[in-house]
Amino acid sequence: MSYQIPFNKPCYTGNEDKYILEAIKSNKISGDGKFSKKCQKWFEEKLKCKKALLTPSCTHALEMAAILIDIKPGDEVIIPSYTFVSTANAFVLRGAKIVFVDIRPDTMNIDETKIEASITEKTKAIVPVHYAGVGCEMDIIMKIADKYNLFVIEDAAQGMMSNYKNKPLGTIGHLGCYSFHETKNYTSGGEGGLLIINDEKFIKRAEIIREKGTNRNAFFRGEVDKYTWIDIGSSYLMNEISAAYLYAQLEKANEINNYRLKIWQKYYDGLKELEKKGYIQLPIVPKECNHNAHMFYIKTKDLKIRTKLLKFFKERGIFATFHYIPLHSSPAGKKYGKFGGKDIYTTKESEKIIRLPLFYGLKEKEISYIINTIKKFFI
Repeated sequence: MSYQIPFNKPCYTGNEDKYILEAIKSNKISGDGKFSKKCQKWFEEKLKCKKALLTPSCTHALEMAAILIDIKPGDEVIIPSYTFVSTANAFVLRGAKIVFVDIRPDTMNIDETKIEASITEKTKAIVPVHYAGVGCEMDIIMKIADKYNLFVIEDAAQGMMSNYKNKPLGTIGHLGCYSFHETKNYTSGGEGGLLIINDEKFIKRAEIIREKGTNRNAFFRGEVDKYTWIDIGSSYLMNEISAAYLYAQLEKANEINNYRLKIWQKYYDGLKELEKKGYIQLPIVPKECNHNAHMFYIKTKDLKIRTKLLKFFKERGIFATFHYIPLHSSPAGKKYGKFGGKDIYTTKESEKIIRLPLFYGLKEKEISYIINTIKKFFI
């Protein structure tokens, strides 16, 4: 039997069509309608945060966060180099210099022990990225931030339904940002994001920034008799059709999460034998973290083996992929950032990773075929 297994299929549960049609017929499709409010209420109850605001993407949520903490030219922001470009771009757009810090080889998250050495009088914020939905060492990061009076913005793009010490990712720092891109566990039909506000002082201004810098939200609540331009801002509302698609998935959030966790575990159990023999490394999830099976990756010994295995996959109809090229080695990374300390693990570990297909609806026989293909390559 020949297979064609895609890397990802956007999540679809069944009610998306119905809710989208309902949104279209509501005559309120530009945002903050019935489904946006339902989604935001769901997040506020589930995450127990002060405020949840849907955005067109996680990129937009990060940009809002940069405005909220008043990033200005000359400020420095600490992030891992092993992340998506939006983590850096949001702050570079406000004039900040990015300071890249090395990662831990076990979780691929920022190395919390290397952060303090990169702090200067110009440092304004730390942006931990929860890679693969596995939490960074947030207790230590928050202590460092408190010591130096810094903001913490969690890039939890991959972290919905994940916890660190029983706290949802995104709710530990001052602000948190999520993604509902089509590759994420829950999607709003292509692109989508969420800004989580954990410090009440940001709520009022966040609503203004999100509404093009106006107090339009206050006007709709009857708090002012007309609305006007108050602050800088942009068009940061998710449209209502996307919110309708997303709400259909939130209704089945636990079912989707459990399905993905079962796939993750089948990969892990099926590939343990290869790890014991030293052919590959499997993901590590620290005991204080509950993850969401956002991805399952393996690490090969080096870039050469990874390249051969990816070719082997492609020839057999399996669409696996590597992940980020470290930002500090990119043209823009060199222009807008610098590496704090040494790149001991970031580049080396990034060249080993292969992400395996993992999506809601991936069949057991397909998982077995992928596992057996990896075994066939090595043994």
